[in-house]
Amino acid sequence: MSRTLQGKTLFITGASRGIGLAIANRAARDGANVAIAAKSATPHPKLPGTIFTAAEEIEARGGRALPLVCDVRFDDQVADAVAKAVATFGGVDILVNNASAIDLRGIDALEMKRFDLMQQINARGAYLCAKLCLPHLRKAENPHILTLSPPPNLDPVWFAPNLAYTMAKYGMSLVTIGLARELAAAGVGVSSLWPETMIATAAVGNLLGGEADLRHARRPEIVADAAHAILTRPGRVCRGDFHIDVNVLREEGVVDFSAYAVEPGRELFLDFFLDAPITEGVVAVAAPQASPE
Repeated sequence: MSRTLQGKTLFITGASRGIGLAIANRAARDGANVAIAAKSATPHPKLPGTIFTAAEEIEARGGRALPLVCDVRFDDQVADAVAKAVATFGGVDILVNNASAIDLRGIDALEMKRFDLMQQINARGAYLCAKLCLPHLRKAENPHILTLSPPPNLDPVWFAPNLAYTMAKYGMSLVTIGLARELAAAGVGVSSLWPETMIATAAVGNLLGGEADLRHARRPEIVADAAHAILTRPGRVCRGDFHIDVNVLREEGVVDFSAYAVEPGRELFLDFFLDAPITEGVVAVAAPQASPE
């Protein structure tokens, strides 16, 4: 099988910035089609990038882009976005469930509307997008569903005080576990991908209250390169795997990850839900107790 996404159509949620956009840009280098399904039609005061600026980047890198205003909480918006992607590109080969909401506050401080938002975007959104893309994925030559969610870890340290976020994020992981089994006979590859370290995105910088901590992060391109490696593998071998970005790239022959660091040589912060570093120079840190506006 060719290790390229040329001519493939990717439906990527939350692709207007950050990891979603990095995955889109990597696919664009192959000449892929990208449906950008995100809410950001107008600039955000703290989070730069819209579906339209994302489309410009994708096309500048050689891909074809379709910017779609889409809030994954709403069935009709997702159905309309999928229909427009199919009408424009002729189908959907790959779904990337990247859209996610985060709020790390504990039960005393977290409003139920924020709880509901995370459940609706993270777990329900991933399930809904898979449901509505599935009729088209079944027709694809090498279909994949890739979800940005962590390997389930039942250590209580990951459940308190950020219980609501963990429930929502692990809900996305349960989508991978369940659909991998349910769709095995259909030949649809289903897997999850998670970074070893904190990733330098505007959303993470906003969550942490500034840019300083991002010096301890890797760039989104490490996740994008790992996603590209997974999505160019035969779907039949992707059966509910929970990949870590550096492990995927090691399988591809990468041994030096320093080029992905925001500031090479500085120690890197281990991401949530992982017990121990995989590569040298990565350290575990306490989870921040803050929420983005």
